[in-house]
Formats: sequence, C-alpha cells, structure tokens
Amino acid sequence: MLKKITFFALFATISLGLFSQRPTLELTFTAENNGVYVQLDSIKIMNRTQGGDTVLYWPDTVLSIYYVGTPEVSKGENSFQVFQNYPNPVADQTTVSLYVPEKDKVSITVTDILGRRIVNSERLLDKGKHSFRFTPGNSSLYFFTARWQGQGSSIKILQEGFHSGGTATLEYTGSEDYFPQLKAIEDIQDFSFSPGDELLYIGYANGLESGMLDAPQENQAYTFQFATNIPCPGTPTVEYEGQVYNTIQIFSQCWLKENLNVGTMIPGSQSQSNNGTIEKYCYNNEPDSCTMYGGLYQWWEMMQYTTQQGARGICPPGWHLPTDEEWKVLEGAVDSQYGIGDPVWDLYWEYRGYDAGTNLKTTSGWYYGGNGTDLFGFSGLPGGGRDGGGDFGSVGGDGGWWASTEGYDGDAWDRGLSYGSPEVGRGDDGKEGGFSVRCLRDY
Repeated sequence: MLKKITFFALFATISLGLFSQRPTLELTFTAENNGVYVQLDSIKIMNRTQGGDTVLYWPDTVLSIYYVGTPEVSKGENSFQVFQNYPNPVADQTTVSLYVPEKDKVSITVTDILGRRIVNSERLLDKGKHSFRFTPGNSSLYFFTARWQGQGSSIKILQEGFHSGGTATLEYTGSEDYFPQLKAIEDIQDFSFSPGDELLYIGYANGLESGMLDAPQENQAYTFQFATNIPCPGTPTVEYEGQVYNTIQIFSQCWLKENLNVGTMIPGSQSQSNNGTIEKYCYNNEPDSCTMYGGLYQWWEMMQYTTQQGARGICPPGWHLPTDEEWKVLEGAVDSQYGIGDPVWDLYWEYRGYDAGTNLKTTSGWYYGGNGTDLFGFSGLPGGGRDGGGDFGSVGGDGGWWASTEGYDGDAWDRGLSYGSPEVGRGDDGKEGGFSVRCLRDY
C-alpha cells in the first residue's frame, strides 16, 4: 500500500540547461532484529530541514512523493548567491541556503527593520550549498546579507504575526553539493519536501522505536534495526591504525564502542595543525591517558580541515563523524522518557532528557558514585578535555564528544556527560578545545 503525497514545485534551470527531477520519489521501509524480520507498527517521517511530519501505519510501508511544475530561471551555478528562505513568512524558524563557488570565508549579517545588526558571523565554507536555521526575535522584517570575495547577496525574511521578546539566532545546519532547488508552492498534506532536505525516519514496533537519518535523492529502501547492546551484525570489531575497536549496535546506529585513539601525541600547549599527520592530545600529556580514555582532538583536526558535516575525518574507512542530528537520534533511542525526534533534544546549552546520560555512561570510573548503567553498551567514559588555552581538566568527572556540525558564530556542537547528571548536555564550543571522538558506521 502506498501513502501518496503530491507537491507542486518550481523547477530551476541553470546556465548548463534545464534540469528535471524524477516525478516520483519512493521510500520503502522494513525492519529486522539481528536478521530476524520485525513487523513495524508505524513509521514517522520528520523533515528536519523544513519542519513538518507524516506517519505511515502498517501495512502501509511505502511513502511516495510526487512532483509536478514549471521552470524557473536562477543564477548560473558558478555564482555566489543566497536563496530565498523557506518557509517565508516565518512562524517559528526558517531555512536559509547559500551557494559558495569555491572555498573561502563568508561573512553573514542579519539586520532588523530599524537597521540594527542582529547577527554578525564569519565562517570558512567549502564549495557547495550551505544551509542555516534562522529563528527570528521580535522584529517583523529582517535583511539577511552574505558576502564572499567581494560579492554580496541579500534576501528579506518576514515574520508571521507579532512576537514580543526573544533573541534572533542563526545556526549552521550543514552543506551539500549544489543542485537546482525545488520550491513547493502547494502542499496537499502537511508535509513539505525538497531534494536535499534531511529526513528523520522513526520506526515503531512492539513498544520500541528505531531511528535513522537521510537526505534522499532517489528511490530508497530502508531497513530499521531493532537489535541493541550487541556487536554490530557483520562488524564486531574494526582494526584501524594498529588498534582494534569493538562495535556496538544501538537500534539503527552502529557505533565504535571506544573513543578513537589515533595519531601522534603532541603537547597540550600546542595547537594541532594541518600538516598531513593526525595529531592527538593525551590528558595531562600522559600516553597512558590515551590508552584509557582515547585521544583528545581539536575540531578542525578531527574533521581533517573540512566543514562537511558527517565527513569521515579521522574515522576508519566506511565510518564517519556523527552529526548533531545523529547525536539526537542516539539520545532519543536510549532515554526512557523522551523518544527520537522529541523537541527536548533540540534544546541548546542544557542538560536535556531524563536518563539518557545514565544509560550512556560506564558503570564505574565516575566521581562520587555518579556512574551509569551502560544500558545500551555505549560505555561513555569521563575522559575530561582540553580548553582553548591548552589546559586539561575534568577527568573522572566529565566526558565530552564532538559533533561534526558547526554551531553558532563559528563554534561546533558537542555532547557532554557528567558525574552529577543523569541527562546529556548539548552545547557549542570553540573549535580550539579538545574533546573525545566517536565514530558512526555509514548507513
């Protein structure tokens, strides 16, 4: 059975000619538990780029998305430009995208109707299309301006209704290869989709839930995994750079069970550099600390000097650095009160959830009895960290892990576990700090 959602879209043409989109995108879902078929009760599909969701109920396991439309002329693909935000006007938050012809710094300024500068940010962006999530404050009109190599591009952002109080924010959400955008102008059901949007799929079966993320460009068949707290099926261990890592399956995500420990140790007083050699810090400059807790890495070193979220970075082949959204899926999968896709995981600079932190922490090694249950085998350790000044701290009390997604004002998202909290912290910190790294297997 098929759930059919129709979108009337404006097709874009570029200087190389007219690009056409396949009229139908079919997403098919099934599930298993370590090779044994599982019958799904329902499937929720959430658009994490534009917002909105839809639900399939068994035996309906295929989502079909249809496009029809007429051409719209856009700038050439080699031109720097800011695309009109969607949705506009804005009720809560909106997505703004821009295209960078080649890697360089991009400055972004957002001003309100009175000309006051609300956001001022500069970041180094790779070639390609980059997206930002803008949350308005109390102004009815904003001007979003980006500049690259002397070129500027601006759009107007309208806010729907009047909102008193609140602070406008701009969050970097990721990058992708450039392609013409499809802009929805009519949506029969309360679910919008354009190619490049990141979708969160949540499968429900027998009181359990399993989640995965993807930005589909063509027909896809997805299999939810309901096995957990076992080695990843088919990949119990990974040998990489002379070390052997165990794996752990946590529903549809396969993680390395240990923090990454790869590279050459350098003193904490030095910054890691793009010199062709992976560099790491060991807590208090002691090699045994790396053996126990894994290495500590600055964000750029971990990423191997790209801004592409979900990049392989310093991970083994076939694995990648988890994005901010992928961390949210893990948190929802292991928390007993707040599930995958719950808005609580979007909270910023807070410890969130109910007991996800307890369920991710090891059963020993944390100060003052602040140990965890390690219910899902993630085995989060209190490896401490390195601050931007080169000082180490918090071993035994806290553990921090990078996400591969940039945050506000050039910082990057990370996750924190603490001896004093059953929850998981989400914040963004300066990339010059040093945190632990976990790798996630490619889907």
